[in-house]
Amino acid sequence: MKIAGIAGNRGRNLLHIADIAPGGAELSVVVANGEDAPALDGAEERGIPSVAVERGDDESRESHEERILDALAEYEFDVLCLDGFMRILTPEFLDRVDTVLNVHPSLLPAFPGADAHGQVLESNVRTTGATVHVVTEALDEGPIVTQESVPVFEDDDEQSLKERVLYEAEFEAYPRAIRWFAEGKVEVERDEEGRPVGVDIATDTKGDLPARRTVANRREDTLRYGENPHQDAAVYASDASEEPSVVHAPQLNEGAKDLSYNNYNDADGALNLVKEFEEPAAAVIKHTNPAGCATADTLADAYRDALSTDAKSAFGGIVALNRECDAETAAEIVDSFKEVVVAPGYTDDALATLTEKENLRVLDVGDRTEDDTLGPADRTERFTEKALVGGRLVQERDRSTLTREDLEVVTEREPTDEQIETMLFAWKVLKHVKSNGILIADGTETVGVGMGQVSRVDAVTLAAMKAENDAEGKSAEGAVVASDAFFPFPDAVEEAAEAGVEAVIQPGGSVNDDDVIEAANELGLAMVMTGQRAFRHD
Repeated sequence: MKIAGIAGNRGRNLLHIADIAPGGAELSVVVANGEDAPALDGAEERGIPSVAVERGDDESRESHEERILDALAEYEFDVLCLDGFMRILTPEFLDRVDTVLNVHPSLLPAFPGADAHGQVLESNVRTTGATVHVVTEALDEGPIVTQESVPVFEDDDEQSLKERVLYEAEFEAYPRAIRWFAEGKVEVERDEEGRPVGVDIATDTKGDLPARRTVANRREDTLRYGENPHQDAAVYASDASEEPSVVHAPQLNEGAKDLSYNNYNDADGALNLVKEFEEPAAAVIKHTNPAGCATADTLADAYRDALSTDAKSAFGGIVALNRECDAETAAEIVDSFKEVVVAPGYTDDALATLTEKENLRVLDVGDRTEDDTLGPADRTERFTEKALVGGRLVQERDRSTLTREDLEVVTEREPTDEQIETMLFAWKVLKHVKSNGILIADGTETVGVGMGQVSRVDAVTLAAMKAENDAEGKSAEGAVVASDAFFPFPDAVEEAAEAGVEAVIQPGGSVNDDDVIEAANELGLAMVMTGQRAFRHD
């Protein structure tokens, strides 16, 4: 479906719709009623045709609308979307455009017209939102397509309320309405003269899970089952999210089985890991933990180095890449059994190789990136959450990135430049290892991972064992060990030294830090402290 837009100023709703293309809808043109409207620049940046049709000082509404219609006539569109146009359209205009939609920043019929946010605050209501409606010749009285509510907080002013309504209500409701139109779920009911009088929306009765959650996500799909076959499950998506994600990624190999609950969970973890790196990076995830991760000069080398950490555990795992997948990397991936591969694009040869594997799901997250790469700049969503019975936990995502200046050397032996580089790499990967987590790394590749242990010493023992038994062509000798929290006693450091590591990165902060540092000095290790920990419990 193609849509045209008329913007009064910034056109943020229109540009958001263009960015996420709900239901595959494309924005074919943006018309602004002023030469200096920022919406024109936004459209140009996205390669969308744009035109200014400014109303003359003495020009009639009818004349101005005629020129707007002339501008629109140059482009194909199915629905016309208004965004901040702030004008009542004439019956003549509406007679010539089949369907016109508008988003209003309140829950109509309450607070129509201008200054909706001021009206809301003056009324002392505790809930407002946004309404997408079909435009008629009456002010904000057209048939309602969908609404989205947001709370009004006691300390809100017009600016804070305006921002919340835009991002949490308009950015959800407008794309939802467009998606419904694109999917043919909306029928506009009209009277004998063709004027809209109602809206009929097809109901989704698929499965027992709700089509929408109270947090305003929409159900993207009903899954075969949850973590286990006796559990029902679904995946929900947010239209307000613009970050590259597995939820929004199209599956390129038609006919392969759909993603499972565990596939989504693991693929999300893998994708989040490779977003940590500017350099070509590859990660293999198994049960939400890294089986291996590496960066290298080429993507294929990064994948080989990641896989060689623990090829045994990587069997049936999830692969994530932060570059467009090329043919060489694809050939390496299909050389052993994998469930899913996620990348910001694929060359034709790579895609042909990957799709030869009947049930290797191929996900493309490139439609939400500026180019065919991923990196720290793509970690745009600030918060993450975990559902609890009766509520949910919300926290800021761990998007921190350590630098050399953040590291405090606490031992007599100073780490080399190469060891510091490895420490910084290891810390980025360690953030994605379940606690208690220990990671052994050499260069910019993992060697052994000890995850999810209730004892930090056990985590060190596991990482060393994996390095000894499962790593191919590498070992813990001369490597770096990273710990996601402080060492409470010297025993874990002693265990790491026995495995052959020569440098340690850890948060510090234990009452026994002096004892741990003394042990490191006696063992001839270099140790740095970060001053921050990297727990991951889910």
